[in-house]
Amino acid sequence: MKKKSPIHVCLFPAAGYGTRFLPATKSMPKEMLPVLTKPLIQYGVEEAMEAGMNTMAIVTGRGKRAIEDHFDISYELEHQIKGTSKEKMLADIRHIIDKCTFSYTRQKEMKGLGHAILTGKPLVSYQPFAVILADDLCVNEGEGVLSQMVKLYEKYQCSIVAIEEIDPQQTDRYGVIAGVEIEPGIYRVSTMVEKPAPADAPTNLAIIGRYILTPDIFDILRTTQPGKGGEIQITDALMAQALAGNVIACKFQGKRYDCGSIDGYVEATVELYQQSLKN
Repeated sequence: MKKKSPIHVCLFPAAGYGTRFLPATKSMPKEMLPVLTKPLIQYGVEEAMEAGMNTMAIVTGRGKRAIEDHFDISYELEHQIKGTSKEKMLADIRHIIDKCTFSYTRQKEMKGLGHAILTGKPLVSYQPFAVILADDLCVNEGEGVLSQMVKLYEKYQCSIVAIEEIDPQQTDRYGVIAGVEIEPGIYRVSTMVEKPAPADAPTNLAIIGRYILTPDIFDILRTTQPGKGGEIQITDALMAQALAGNVIACKFQGKRYDCGSIDGYVEATVELYQQSLKN
């Protein structure tokens, strides 16, 4: 029997415009871009479910109704394919709809990831929760990234961020951490910098789109001033927790594809297709 997770809610910030994929994302949410036969956000929901979460809280914006429709029953479609060989193609999404609760709120202005997470507070309530950025697609043969992070949360009872080593010349694309390695691949964070220039980066350990956050992050975000790019950065809020020793960074097992970029999206599509041929 699967052990019950201490984290029940996963928050998906999904209000961004996806401008790197224009014109495709002019009328289609970037979270709905398909990798093979599933949209990016469905991979994220499946990862959250594997980690024991059953409540999906999604922060959307204008033009994002396709996300809500995807995680709902389509009676007309199901009627049309009932009894045909195509019916089994809906098995995965039916399972998700049956097992999960979905709630939505809108981010009226794009003011950064920190603001998006704060916008999701009414959906989360005051409890620890996970965050997935759907355009970071993470795959591996063993436990999912979020499952790995839940185990760390159970041990350390503080905020957890997923990190990976990146090309030092690309630090200006990420939040970057430094800290003390307290066990192999696990760091107690002492410093976090949002998108530093390569010369200013404390390390090449970059935060990717997976977080477990303790609920006091909302109180911190309310008073966090706009930072890099004039946006409210989750990195700045996490730094306040890190100063008290309450942020752990985890070098996760698995591979992450940056599907927010065309190169990463194509790489994910090609490699997952090649893997599907072996199964």
